[in-house]
Amino acid sequence: MPLQPVMFDQSRLDRIRVWMDSYVEQRKYAGSSFLLRQNGSEAFFHASGLRSVESDLPFERDTLVRIYSMTKPITSVALMMLVERGLFHLDAPVSDFLPEFKEMRALVPEAKSIDHTEDAPTPTLHQLLTHTSGFSYPFNPGVLPEAMDEQDLLFKPNQGLLADRVQDLAGLPLAFQPGTRWEYSVGTDVLGRVIEVVSGQTLAQFFEQHIFEPLGMRETAFSVLSGAGDRFASLYTPLAGDAMALNSANQGDDSLRLVDSCAGSPFFETTTFSGGGGLISTLDDYAKFADMLRNRGIGNGQRLLGPKTIEFMMRNHLPGDIASMGPKSFAEQPMEGMGFGLAGSVVLNPGRVRVPGSIGDFSWGGMASTYFWIDWQNDLTAVFFTQLSPSSSYPSRAELKALVHAAMIE
Repeated sequence: MPLQPVMFDQSRLDRIRVWMDSYVEQRKYAGSSFLLRQNGSEAFFHASGLRSVESDLPFERDTLVRIYSMTKPITSVALMMLVERGLFHLDAPVSDFLPEFKEMRALVPEAKSIDHTEDAPTPTLHQLLTHTSGFSYPFNPGVLPEAMDEQDLLFKPNQGLLADRVQDLAGLPLAFQPGTRWEYSVGTDVLGRVIEVVSGQTLAQFFEQHIFEPLGMRETAFSVLSGAGDRFASLYTPLAGDAMALNSANQGDDSLRLVDSCAGSPFFETTTFSGGGGLISTLDDYAKFADMLRNRGIGNGQRLLGPKTIEFMMRNHLPGDIASMGPKSFAEQPMEGMGFGLAGSVVLNPGRVRVPGSIGDFSWGGMASTYFWIDWQNDLTAVFFTQLSPSSSYPSRAELKALVHAAMIE
């Protein structure tokens, strides 16, 4: 039960419509949708703009989008389902399942080249879950990200078997000694491979059987489902260069430059099941997953995880906030006043985060500016979808959360 039940002022909720429409009018987003649920019931919905500027198609409730890193909480839930079966514990080194990670090296502090390394312990599953493993992303700054970028190690939808990409990753050193820092990484992709090894299923098969089917998530998958291609949104960027260059300030002349359209997208024939960022979903489908978390493991009348496991996942698993872990990487959420659980960020101090919210709010987003959060105190689930990369382009997440809190009345 919520600690502080609230009611909403409808006229203030309507400000969200104005805000969403303004993003479209200013050509910040081509289109977007937002769903707010309280205690499992719909409190607000609005869709605005276009899912395809080039085809003049509206952004609608059933529009399919690339959720990118909002895949990570789903992978984390899948892993914890195996933990609940007693198949392994979180302090197990990843080499127990993937022997290619048995002998690890890490870059020495201030390393200037990829071969400037020292011995390192193998990261644990817990360190992979919390982004303290020493892995990284190609779009982060540093020696390891540069090497990953050269090998295009981003686990894109058309890069072949997950097992092969993880094997390539094992050939590189860690960015730092495991447990010493926080750095956003492909660690969740490695966990996806662990799930495959332990379960004997592909990650796509495990998700479908154990998460999507029980929750009734019929339109969430690694590939655009047959017959649904006309509902698949195009992806845009305001950058002149690579849309995944999250730290780039290289703005282009077109704020909505087309990056990936529904015609010829690699998401129609996915070969790489990326647990870190590979899923496509609809607004209502993802809300079913988020509501399962809010409802402490139950969704669609099915229990996926025990309530104590959910509570454990949503706690802060870092010594302090993310900022205290010396991050050098890009992050899609504020770092001060924000902790990190086993699937996303956890608000420790809304004042330090500088965004209205409740202590314990759990959230995460995706590279295409999608976002969701769960407010335990007010029994809220919120899901926002759009398709603009990178997610650092505009402060939409902070603005949206402030709009929702402004509409709360006692």
